Amino acid sequence: MLYRVRAVLAALWGGLLVCVAAVAAPSAFAMLERAQAGKLVARVFELDAQISLGLGLMLLMVERRLQRDAAGPVMTPNLLLPMAALFCTAAGYYGIQPLMEAARAGQGAWSFGALHAVSSLFFGLKTLAVLVLAWRASRAPA
Repeated sequence: MLYRVRAVLAALWGGLLVCVAAVAAPSAFAMLERAQAGKLVARVFELDAQISLGLGLMLLMVERRLQRDAAGPVMTPNLLLPMAALFCTAAGYYGIQPLMEAARAGQGAWSFGALHAVSSLFFGLKTLAVLVLAWRASRAPA
């Protein structure tokens, strides 16, 4: 049962991230004035960060339980992948986002564009980690 829960959670999380990156953000900038689109996308990324924290923690708990029940190794790729995604969420949204706001106001050492690139890198790495986890979780347990 927990194997299915892990697979569903990872697939939902991966789908959310792909939808944000491929549908929500580009659509907002295609349809709205730049400032309005920026506000909308900022809200979408805020929700993504909150949901990512919740799903990541749930996946960590599920994976720890699966490893404990199987008396397997403590650190596995299926545990490291959500940990990496959680790190990318914390660093990318909660670390970089406040710096981006300061850069937009003309403060800080880094430009908004440079911080946006770093934030995009963290989001891309998070998406990759979650999609790899979803792929691994979709396989039948050994």
